[in-house]
Amino acid sequence: WVAHPGDTITVNFTNKLGEPTNLHTHGLHVSPAGNSDNVFIEVQDGETVQYRYVLGADHPTGVYWYHPHHHGMAADQVFGGLYGALIVEEPTPLAVNSERVLVISDITLQSNGSVAAMTDMNKLMGREGALMLLNGQVSPNYESASGAIERWRIVNACTSRYLSLSIPGGSAQILGMDSGQFTPPAPLSSITLAPGNRADLLVTIGTTPATLAYTTVPHRDMKGMGATATNYTDYPLATFTPHGTAAPVALGAIARHPGPNLRNVTVTAKRSFKLAMPAGMGGMGGLNGQFTINGVPFEMNTVNTTVSLGTVEEWTIMNTTTMDHPFHLHVWPMQVLTSGTTSFEGVHYRDVVNVPANSQAIVRVHFNEFPGQAVYHCHILDHEDLGMMGIIEAK
Repeated sequence: WVAHPGDTITVNFTNKLGEPTNLHTHGLHVSPAGNSDNVFIEVQDGETVQYRYVLGADHPTGVYWYHPHHHGMAADQVFGGLYGALIVEEPTPLAVNSERVLVISDITLQSNGSVAAMTDMNKLMGREGALMLLNGQVSPNYESASGAIERWRIVNACTSRYLSLSIPGGSAQILGMDSGQFTPPAPLSSITLAPGNRADLLVTIGTTPATLAYTTVPHRDMKGMGATATNYTDYPLATFTPHGTAAPVALGAIARHPGPNLRNVTVTAKRSFKLAMPAGMGGMGGLNGQFTINGVPFEMNTVNTTVSLGTVEEWTIMNTTTMDHPFHLHVWPMQVLTSGTTSFEGVHYRDVVNVPANSQAIVRVHFNEFPGQAVYHCHILDHEDLGMMGIIEAK
């Protein structure tokens, strides 16, 4: 999808899956109520629902995405291929030679072509598919041009996989991550995207083929849990081969709008969120409900956090486990202050913030508009489905 600030996006959504589902517009700053970004809607098999998303005139431009969010089914449905990119475009696009949307995902297929079922161990550790895909293909080849300046909008649509990305054979600048924009654009040698993160890059192609290369980000406790996932080093997710010479382009000044610095405003409340998961397979009861935030698993009818519209809060997200967790808040972007031992200078907004193992992240959130109920959760989607999610209500 491509939209602009001030647009209304209307979607006629028909479910033919044979099971319930729904739709989440990941990262959009839109209402969580009614038929907008309401993850509590349940679209039954054979049912059609019309979603309607109203983007404010000041909505941040950038790369977003959409995917199902029906509790208990999100991981399976995203793993099976239900996702897509969503671009909120600038009024005047950048003058580049070409633009590419690059959606990275993974999947495991059985010999008959169906999507493989996951074991409890897969769900505990965060499933990682046997096939790495870019725009639904394995290591596709694209034509480019020598000296081309391209805009790459990259989405990590993997259910659980962290992506360490680099661009051998090309040079890059980063324009933004999630809805956050970098001022000025910064040189980039590599970047790590947690599940759900996006990156907006300017890439210059040289005279030899360039690749978008992936290197495995291993879980810290993988060996202890007997994991056997394939490890990749500089694996070419896609190759961009120059044919001919690109026409020169004049980029000029690149307008970036990082957003308000919440360090300079009064904080109304400080909250702590403690992420926890079982150390093993969860005992006789299995894993369901063993993943928690502040000691309780997700409950559909329980509001865990109530906030006041117009206020700014500071959240400390604590990870008590031996693996990283990507923390996602719907509707309202988070300004990241710290993640583990890293302090973020300047203004950095994310809607997915990595919380390192046995560490914490600190963010600030401006609940500037939109009454209603939304959720926050781990974006390792099996962990979300198994209980690591809470309901937030703004009023």
